[in-house]
Amino acid sequence: MGLLDMDFLDDVRRMNPRQLYYQVLNFGMIVSSALMIWKGLMVVTGSESPIVVVLSGSMEPAFFRGDLLFLTNYREEPIRVGEIVVFKIEGRDIPIVHRVLKVHEKEDGKVKFLTKGDNNSVDDRGLYAPGQLWLEKKDVVGRARGFVPYVGIVTILMNDYPKFKYAILACLGLFVLIHRE
Repeated sequence: MGLLDMDFLDDVRRMNPRQLYYQVLNFGMIVSSALMIWKGLMVVTGSESPIVVVLSGSMEPAFFRGDLLFLTNYREEPIRVGEIVVFKIEGRDIPIVHRVLKVHEKEDGKVKFLTKGDNNSVDDRGLYAPGQLWLEKKDVVGRARGFVPYVGIVTILMNDYPKFKYAILACLGLFVLIHRE
């Protein structure tokens, strides 16, 4: 690691202030472009989180831990039994990916539904907020429209091992600063 540090410091010392400023601006452009793409996906998909990673094995064999899901959340589409939804529960930070088990439509147009993980033996009422027996449309973050297997495992590793996350971010930052093209 010491040799890498010396090479990095030598590269930074050889840069004139203008080159260093250019590299920092380049890094800022990459970060802002990623944020613009994310916000654009939010607008197009109607979902506050258009891409999520499956964090548990509760949906096996449909989805495995680490699968990357693509979501949409168009409000005019009705929720149907068998559909896979991603929802948030009040008091919980992490969204849950489960299948709609039952749907109740009232005469006034309100829709309530119950979910369950494919690999779970009981419905999700134990996961809902205290006193909550059904989910409503406002709880839905999105509906699964497609997936890429195991691509999200990097996200899981970064959450499980924070040092790994900082090492990856440091390497990416160094690459952007050093790379002169």
